[in-house]
Amino acid sequence: MNVLRVVVADDHPIVRAGLSALIDSIPDLELVGVAADGKDAVRQVVLTKPDVALLDLDMPELNGYAATREVARLSPQTGVLVLTMSVDDDAVFAAVRAGARGYLVKGAEQDDILRAIRGVAAGEVVFGPGVAERVLAFLTSPRESQDQSFPELTPREREILDHIAAGRTNAEIGHALGFAAKTIANNVSRIFAKLQVADRTQAIIRARDAGLGRDPSHP
Repeated sequence: MNVLRVVVADDHPIVRAGLSALIDSIPDLELVGVAADGKDAVRQVVLTKPDVALLDLDMPELNGYAATREVARLSPQTGVLVLTMSVDDDAVFAAVRAGARGYLVKGAEQDDILRAIRGVAAGEVVFGPGVAERVLAFLTSPRESQDQSFPELTPREREILDHIAAGRTNAEIGHALGFAAKTIANNVSRIFAKLQVADRTQAIIRARDAGLGRDPSHP
Protein backbone atom coordinates (compact mmCIF):
# COMPACT_ATOMS: atom_id res chain seq x y z
CA MET A 1 0.00 0.00 0.00
CA ASN A 2 1.33 3.42 -0.99
CA VAL A 3 1.22 5.61 2.13
CA LEU A 4 0.92 9.38 1.59
CA ARG A 5 2.83 11.61 3.99
CA VAL A 6 1.00 14.73 5.19
CA VAL A 7 1.90 17.88 7.14
CA VAL A 8 -0.92 19.85 8.80
CA ALA A 9 -0.61 23.57 9.63
CA ASP A 10 -3.32 25.64 11.32
CA ASP A 11 -3.17 28.14 14.16
CA HIS A 12 -6.38 26.84 15.77
CA PRO A 13 -5.67 23.91 18.14
CA ILE A 14 -9.10 22.33 17.63
CA VAL A 15 -8.72 22.36 13.85
CA ARG A 16 -5.18 20.94 14.08
CA ALA A 17 -6.35 18.20 16.41
CA GLY A 18 -9.32 17.31 14.22
CA LEU A 19 -7.30 17.12 11.02
CA SER A 20 -4.52 15.19 12.74
CA ALA A 21 -7.00 12.66 14.13
CA LEU A 22 -8.63 12.27 10.72
CA ILE A 23 -5.31 11.61 8.97
CA ASP A 24 -4.14 9.24 11.73
CA SER A 25 -7.32 7.20 11.28
CA ILE A 26 -6.71 6.48 7.58
CA PRO A 27 -4.39 3.54 6.77
CA ASP A 28 -2.93 5.03 3.58
CA LEU A 29 -2.14 8.42 5.17
CA GLU A 30 0.69 9.23 7.58
CA LEU A 31 0.86 12.42 9.63
CA VAL A 32 4.53 13.44 9.59
CA GLY A 33 4.32 17.00 10.91
CA VAL A 34 2.02 19.46 12.67
CA ALA A 35 2.53 23.23 12.83
CA ALA A 36 0.73 26.17 14.44
CA ASP A 37 2.23 28.91 12.25
CA GLY A 38 3.53 29.44 8.75
CA LYS A 39 7.24 29.43 9.57
CA ASP A 40 6.99 26.14 11.42
CA ALA A 41 4.91 24.72 8.57
CA VAL A 42 7.73 25.44 6.13
CA ARG A 43 10.26 23.92 8.55
CA GLN A 44 8.16 20.77 8.90
CA VAL A 45 7.89 20.44 5.13
CA VAL A 46 11.63 20.90 4.62
CA LEU A 47 12.39 18.31 7.31
CA THR A 48 9.86 15.65 6.30
CA LYS A 49 9.36 16.20 2.53
CA PRO A 50 5.68 15.20 2.65
CA ASP A 51 3.49 14.43 -0.33
CA VAL A 52 0.93 17.02 0.79
CA ALA A 53 1.00 20.09 3.05
CA LEU A 54 -2.45 21.01 4.34
CA LEU A 55 -2.24 24.75 5.11
CA ASP A 56 -4.51 27.44 6.49
CA LEU A 57 -4.13 30.91 4.95
CA ASP A 58 -4.51 33.02 8.08
CA MET A 59 -1.54 31.98 10.25
CA PRO A 60 0.90 33.95 12.43
CA GLU A 61 4.62 34.38 11.76
CA LEU A 62 4.19 33.63 8.05
CA ASN A 63 0.81 33.72 6.35
CA GLY A 64 -0.43 30.83 4.25
CA TYR A 65 0.27 32.56 0.93
CA ALA A 66 3.93 33.15 1.80
CA ALA A 67 4.21 29.66 3.30
CA THR A 68 2.80 28.18 0.09
CA ARG A 69 5.41 30.00 -1.99
CA GLU A 70 8.18 28.77 0.30
CA VAL A 71 6.93 25.19 0.13
CA ALA A 72 6.83 25.39 -3.67
CA ARG A 73 10.38 26.75 -3.70
CA LEU A 74 11.98 24.48 -1.10
CA SER A 75 10.01 21.26 -1.61
CA PRO A 76 8.49 21.35 -5.11
CA GLN A 77 7.44 17.71 -4.87
CA THR A 78 5.05 18.64 -2.03
CA GLY A 79 1.55 19.60 -3.10
CA VAL A 80 -0.12 22.37 -1.10
CA LEU A 81 -3.78 21.94 -0.24
CA VAL A 82 -5.34 25.06 1.29
CA LEU A 83 -8.07 24.55 3.88
CA THR A 84 -9.34 27.91 5.09
CA MET A 85 -12.35 29.98 6.09
CA SER A 86 -12.00 32.45 3.22
CA VAL A 87 -14.30 31.92 0.24
CA ASP A 88 -13.74 35.16 -1.70
CA ASP A 89 -12.21 35.16 -5.17
CA ASP A 90 -9.19 37.22 -4.15
CA ALA A 91 -8.12 34.62 -1.59
CA VAL A 92 -8.61 31.73 -4.01
CA PHE A 93 -6.70 33.40 -6.83
CA ALA A 94 -3.89 34.55 -4.54
CA ALA A 95 -3.47 31.00 -3.23
CA VAL A 96 -3.35 29.63 -6.77
CA ARG A 97 -0.77 32.21 -7.82
CA ALA A 98 1.30 31.32 -4.77
CA GLY A 99 1.38 27.69 -5.90
CA ALA A 100 -1.49 25.88 -4.18
CA ARG A 101 -2.78 22.81 -6.03
CA GLY A 102 -6.00 22.57 -4.07
CA TYR A 103 -8.41 24.83 -2.19
CA LEU A 104 -11.13 23.75 0.23
CA VAL A 105 -13.23 25.76 2.63
CA LYS A 106 -13.32 24.76 6.29
CA GLY A 107 -16.51 22.84 6.91
CA ALA A 108 -15.84 20.53 3.98
CA GLU A 109 -16.88 16.92 4.54
CA GLN A 110 -14.18 14.53 5.71
CA ASP A 111 -14.52 12.49 2.52
CA ASP A 112 -13.95 15.64 0.46
CA ILE A 113 -10.80 16.45 2.44
CA LEU A 114 -9.45 12.93 2.00
CA ARG A 115 -10.21 12.95 -1.73
CA ALA A 116 -8.48 16.31 -2.06
CA ILE A 117 -5.37 15.08 -0.22
CA ARG A 118 -5.11 12.05 -2.49
CA GLY A 119 -5.82 14.12 -5.59
CA VAL A 120 -3.20 16.76 -4.80
CA ALA A 121 -0.67 14.02 -4.01
CA ALA A 122 -1.38 12.52 -7.44
CA GLY A 123 -0.66 15.84 -9.13
CA GLU A 124 -4.27 16.83 -9.67
CA VAL A 125 -5.68 20.31 -9.14
CA VAL A 126 -8.55 20.09 -6.67
CA PHE A 127 -11.05 22.78 -5.70
CA GLY A 128 -14.17 22.75 -3.60
CA PRO A 129 -17.68 23.20 -5.01
CA GLY A 130 -18.22 26.49 -6.81
CA VAL A 131 -14.52 27.37 -6.87
CA ALA A 132 -13.30 25.47 -9.93
CA GLU A 133 -15.21 27.58 -12.46
CA ARG A 134 -13.86 30.85 -11.07
CA VAL A 135 -10.31 29.51 -10.99
CA LEU A 136 -10.54 28.31 -14.59
CA ALA A 137 -11.80 31.71 -15.73
CA PHE A 138 -9.00 33.40 -13.80
CA LEU A 139 -6.25 31.19 -15.21
CA THR A 140 -7.41 31.57 -18.80
CA SER A 141 -7.85 35.34 -18.70
CA PRO A 142 -4.98 37.72 -19.54
CA ARG A 143 -3.34 39.25 -16.49
CA GLU A 144 -1.25 42.37 -16.24
CA SER A 145 2.35 41.64 -15.31
CA GLN A 146 1.94 43.70 -12.16
CA ASP A 147 -0.67 41.23 -10.92
CA GLN A 148 2.01 38.54 -10.74
CA SER A 149 3.73 40.43 -7.92
CA PHE A 150 2.49 40.08 -4.36
CA PRO A 151 -0.14 37.38 -5.04
CA GLU A 152 -1.17 37.47 -1.38
CA LEU A 153 -2.64 40.96 -1.83
CA THR A 154 -6.15 41.69 -3.01
CA PRO A 155 -6.52 44.00 -6.04
CA ARG A 156 -7.46 46.88 -3.71
CA GLU A 157 -4.44 46.24 -1.47
CA ARG A 158 -2.16 46.09 -4.52
CA GLU A 159 -3.58 49.41 -5.70
CA ILE A 160 -2.88 50.96 -2.29
CA LEU A 161 0.64 49.52 -2.32
CA ASP A 162 1.17 51.14 -5.71
CA HIS A 163 0.22 54.50 -4.19
CA ILE A 164 2.53 53.87 -1.22
CA ALA A 165 5.40 53.10 -3.59
CA ALA A 166 4.67 56.37 -5.39
CA GLY A 167 5.32 58.21 -2.12
CA ARG A 168 1.77 59.14 -1.17
CA THR A 169 0.56 59.49 2.40
CA ASN A 170 -2.51 57.67 3.72
CA ALA A 171 -4.52 60.88 3.45
CA GLU A 172 -3.46 61.35 -0.18
CA ILE A 173 -4.28 57.74 -1.01
CA GLY A 174 -7.67 58.06 0.66
CA HIS A 175 -8.43 61.20 -1.33
CA ALA A 176 -7.40 59.51 -4.59
CA LEU A 177 -9.46 56.37 -3.95
CA GLY A 178 -12.40 57.94 -2.15
CA PHE A 179 -11.79 56.38 1.28
CA ALA A 180 -11.18 57.80 4.73
CA ALA A 181 -7.55 57.94 5.84
CA LYS A 182 -8.38 55.52 8.69
CA THR A 183 -9.69 52.97 6.20
CA ILE A 184 -6.47 53.30 4.22
CA ALA A 185 -4.44 52.93 7.42
CA ASN A 186 -6.23 49.66 8.21
CA ASN A 187 -5.48 48.39 4.72
CA VAL A 188 -1.85 49.45 5.02
CA SER A 189 -1.51 47.46 8.25
CA ARG A 190 -2.87 44.36 6.50
CA ILE A 191 -0.49 44.91 3.58
CA PHE A 192 2.50 45.14 5.92
CA ALA A 193 1.43 41.93 7.68
CA LYS A 194 0.97 40.05 4.40
CA LEU A 195 4.30 41.24 3.00
CA GLN A 196 6.07 40.55 6.31
CA VAL A 197 7.57 44.06 6.39
CA ALA A 198 8.12 46.19 9.47
CA ASP A 199 7.43 49.65 8.11
CA ARG A 200 6.55 51.84 5.15
CA THR A 201 10.14 52.12 3.96
CA GLN A 202 10.52 48.36 3.60
CA ALA A 203 7.17 48.18 1.80
CA ILE A 204 8.24 50.91 -0.64
CA ILE A 205 11.52 49.14 -1.39
CA ARG A 206 9.79 45.84 -2.12
CA ALA A 207 7.06 47.49 -4.17
CA ARG A 208 9.46 49.54 -6.28
CA ASP A 209 11.65 46.48 -6.85
CA ALA A 210 8.53 44.86 -8.32
CA GLY A 211 7.86 47.82 -10.58
CA LEU A 212 5.12 49.55 -8.60
CA GLY A 213 4.93 53.26 -7.87
CA ARG A 214 6.29 54.45 -11.19
CA ASP A 215 4.38 57.71 -11.20
CA PRO A 216 6.42 60.57 -12.67
CA SER A 217 4.70 63.04 -10.34
CA HIS A 218 5.88 60.99 -7.33
CA PRO A 219 9.54 60.01 -7.79
